[in-house]
Amino acid sequence: MALKDILFFSEDVEFIVKEKQKLREWIAGTIKLEGFKRIGELNFIFCSDAYLLEINKQYLNHDTYTDIVTFDSSEEEDVIAGDIFISVERTAENASKFSVSTRDELHRVIIHGVLHLCGYHDKKKEDKELMTQKENEHLQKRSF
Repeated sequence: MALKDILFFSEDVEFIVKEKQKLREWIAGTIKLEGFKRIGELNFIFCSDAYLLEINKQYLNHDTYTDIVTFDSSEEEDVIAGDIFISVERTAENASKFSVSTRDELHRVIIHGVLHLCGYHDKKKEDKELMTQKENEHLQKRSF
């Protein structure tokens, strides 16, 4: 797994990802455990609520705030590639709402996006339960 293909950006916010290398290793480990062989380009774009709302409207026709939007760009079955947009404002708000650290909520949202690229869904109740179970499982595997 090429860790160099896991990239971090920010749009419309000042945000610096901490522990990038450990985060890359954890993300790659999750992808490998989920049965994928390679990582194509995997971009994490940290942004504002307003920026993500525009993406949600433009590409998904949803006029609602959200913490994450994931776009799959993989072209091969066993390769993960895509763009994961994360609202740092919404993530911080949710961390407060759920009484968890901003860092833990951010990691949950990051792995949520990765799991979407691995084929997990969260629209139906049973899919959402499996997604949460998978998030918890992979969060426990963090070594940082």
